[in-house]
Amino acid sequence: MTTSATPTPKRATRGSYAKTEARRRQIIEAATIEFATRGYTGGSLREISKTLSLSFTGLMHHFPSKELLLEAVLDHADQLAASEFERRRLADGLLEAILWLAEYNLGHPQLLRLLAVLSAEASSPGHPAHEWFTTRYANLRQAFTAHIREDQAKGLIDTSCNAELAAASIVASWDGTQLQWLIDPSFDMMPAFRHSIRSAVHGVG
Repeated sequence: MTTSATPTPKRATRGSYAKTEARRRQIIEAATIEFATRGYTGGSLREISKTLSLSFTGLMHHFPSKELLLEAVLDHADQLAASEFERRRLADGLLEAILWLAEYNLGHPQLLRLLAVLSAEASSPGHPAHEWFTTRYANLRQAFTAHIREDQAKGLIDTSCNAELAAASIVASWDGTQLQWLIDPSFDMMPAFRHSIRSAVHGVG
């Protein structure tokens, strides 16, 4: 039971926690831009701290290593719209949820550029993000395969569709059309992506 006698240190702790979380978010957002612009190898923790007018020691207090900061940046990028994607998937099916997320991503080019730059770098087995991207792609293919089968059971996707092949095709098309748009923003990726994913679920036997 909370009373007026609640010790002030407890309130200070809550305030301190909120400030810590806010600072962590600022660091992650600045690191997103730095890694998207310069890649992981070229990205500088000192530049990130300078951008935030934060001491290098202060940055290291929140993220003791560059690898830990990279992991936080990648997780942030992947989770940003996860709950809304899931809500839409359950309500309207996988394809509509994917199309919504693709449109949403167009408003966050730095995150797309981050994933494009780092996924290319991480193709090297020795890269710190190699395992993260390997797991990410495996999880995406597995999740999309399961979601396609759920939608087949609901009558939203043709049962003749090979769920595993369609899932892999969707992931590949998504990355490919987004990369074309990042390179040339005049490219209208959504019609091409829409055609590609609908062909994947209806044209793969």
